[in-house]
Amino acid sequence: MNTTTRSGTHQDVRPGRPRQERIDDAVEELCAAVFTSLRRRDQRERGRQYVRGLIATQGRKSIRNIAQQIGPGGAAAEQSLHHFIAASTWDWQPIRAALSQYLGQSAPLNAWVAQPMAIPKGGEHSVGAGHRFDPHQGQMFRGQQAFGMWFTSAGMVTPVGWRLFLDEAAEDSEESEESEESYEECAVTGVLDTVRESWPAARPVVLDIRDIATRATLNRFAEARVPVVGRINPEARLLVTDPRLPGFGAGTLAARDVLQNVRGLRMPVEWPDPEVPGARRTSLVAAVRVMVPDPAPGRRREVLLFGEWETTRRLPTQLWVTDMVRTEPGTLVRMTKTAHRVSAAAVSAQEVGLRDFSGRSLQGWHRHVTLASVAHAARCLVPEELPAPAAAHGLPVRRTRTRSHQALAAR
Repeated sequence: MNTTTRSGTHQDVRPGRPRQERIDDAVEELCAAVFTSLRRRDQRERGRQYVRGLIATQGRKSIRNIAQQIGPGGAAAEQSLHHFIAASTWDWQPIRAALSQYLGQSAPLNAWVAQPMAIPKGGEHSVGAGHRFDPHQGQMFRGQQAFGMWFTSAGMVTPVGWRLFLDEAAEDSEESEESEESYEECAVTGVLDTVRESWPAARPVVLDIRDIATRATLNRFAEARVPVVGRINPEARLLVTDPRLPGFGAGTLAARDVLQNVRGLRMPVEWPDPEVPGARRTSLVAAVRVMVPDPAPGRRREVLLFGEWETTRRLPTQLWVTDMVRTEPGTLVRMTKTAHRVSAAAVSAQEVGLRDFSGRSLQGWHRHVTLASVAHAARCLVPEELPAPAAAHGLPVRRTRTRSHQALAAR
């Protein structure tokens, strides 16, 4: 049985057809849709070859290994591919925007998720390499620190935007348009750039701001009119604004203490476990309106602080603030779980070489991770298995996935 795709081509989805063939079809359709900003035919072809090489190459996805996977040509093919990535003039931003829009046609965007990605680098010839702190592992490492912006929908979790953290700890690079940023500026700028260029309607951004300036981050999102759900440090200082609640008029309090004072308001919230397919979990959740202290009176505004308890006797395990003050707390808690889906997807994303670019070219790094994002999206668009009875009779297909892929699926 053939189905007509958005690009007008026909893909064979008969049961038993090898998954790699279906991935190849997905690559063809996806590249045709997202490479329209590449005006030259040879650039579009080179981009398609690079994406296919990222998927097919075993081991490290270096330009040399990808060139060998593409076909004969030896050193000349490698040089041509290197020029396409590191020294060409094509812009990666329109491709990222087109990728987001393409994915949005398949399933509505639920939320953006911003997540740091540590890239260990032992040598001294990689742009942005330096001594870094990995907030997910809680330890120092030598390498690059990048921020990925992930598109999340009911059935899709894939990166669509990137920014590399450059500061005085980084090695000198050939380009410096992202240099001299703070950690917070890099994370927030990467998110807002992706949102502005990829999506006309504002959708929530979920990100961890425990290690960056809470007030400055919330202010930037407010100025951009982009709703945000940010995980905060339990010690973050907040003001209780409701005179009926404990702590009102007491000055700034630690976020953890604010929530402990209202733990009698906790309600059970059920949410699907991203780690165990089909399983559902229940947390106790309390929410209260607070204000983030700001020396500028015009920037003072209410936000919603909400916390999640795993047991009734302990302190809240996660604390979040959001400017979506009218959103039901259960909805907000379920939204935060998209961050767990991204963490699971980030493991499979390494299989298409997101961490494998080496070189001093910042533009080359951006082009590589952009094409790796296209490759990851193409793989996500193809299920692990098409059961024969459903596919043969044109019935809705229930996707059978491995445990790692099941963790990415919406419940």
